[in-house]
Amino acid sequence: MNVYDFTVTAQDGSEVSLADYKGKVLLIVNTATGCGFTPQYSDLQDLYDEHEKDGLEILDFPCNQFGEQAPGSDEEIHTFCSGRFGITFPQFTKIDVNGENAIPLYKWLTSSTRFEGFDGAMGLVMSGVAKKMDKDYKKNGNIKWNFTKFLIDREGNIVARFEPTRDMKKVKAEVEKYL
Repeated sequence: MNVYDFTVTAQDGSEVSLADYKGKVLLIVNTATGCGFTPQYSDLQDLYDEHEKDGLEILDFPCNQFGEQAPGSDEEIHTFCSGRFGITFPQFTKIDVNGENAIPLYKWLTSSTRFEGFDGAMGLVMSGVAKKMDKDYKKNGNIKWNFTKFLIDREGNIVARFEPTRDMKKVKAEVEKYL
């Protein structure tokens, strides 16, 4: 199984086969518009601007499961992201990433990877938040918060997972290895 086995829903409600992205390097991100990590949209857009021509696609999946930080409709989320951050990479419909209502793509991503740990000063804060939600958070692959990222190689395989506290310079360096 790889990423190309999945179909997701675009913001306009149409179905999109991830096989359409064969041969590209993908960075799959669950996002939120009202999160402390929301400024990462700027870094993601910069990365996309620099490397779209090299075969990078960033796939944005808004999610309201963490602190209800992605309120609003898909259209409102898109308007916010394109207006405030100039987002041009594909954004999909709002989804669940954990639990019974998680979309199949995220069930696969979380069952195929492990939690990588939180980094830096924000890591201490996030560890406390994650522990309140799931006392065994370190032992499972569930998404812990907004802006968790999965790097997919050109063959559709998961090659890295980045928790939201990972420095975006480190994310960029890892992405560039696969381009």
